[in-house]
Amino acid sequence: MTFTTPRSALPAALTAAVFVAMTAPGMTRAETHATPAEPGTMHVTKSPTCGCCAAWVDLAREAGYEVETADTRGITAVKQEAGIPGDLWACHTAVIDGYVVEGHVPFAAVARLLAERPEIDGIAVPGMPAGSPGMGDDPAARYDVVAFGGSASEGEVFYRAGS
Repeated sequence: MTFTTPRSALPAALTAAVFVAMTAPGMTRAETHATPAEPGTMHVTKSPTCGCCAAWVDLAREAGYEVETADTRGITAVKQEAGIPGDLWACHTAVIDGYVVEGHVPFAAVARLLAERPEIDGIAVPGMPAGSPGMGDDPAARYDVVAFGGSASEGEVFYRAGS
């Protein structure tokens, strides 16, 4: 499955057929879902040796998310398949309710994403900013969460952490 073709470009009948064919929960695009009362399972793909990824997963669980993890040494392919622009890559990639969440995104930004359900593919915290969740988890740390895909403009700030 790829996340590079916007659903808005597909005819309605094809969109419905693709949605019915999907069997992995949380892997369809956001536009195909009604607003859930509870978010679906967060699927996180990460390196098996990355401690900061494991720390972010632990914090996601503490924040109340149900999380499934998959370890891979081929994380580049995962990012490419998810349609994440190269300048936004970080260490781990998550998918929840059809949205991609790349890197050390704070959970307030994930909650906003799921509540507002914008017409974007996902959000990212490029690199590994000190103080972000899993990288020290300092609520005063300042960095941007960037939206990508769909209606997001290049470099569009979705959320400002620490402001």
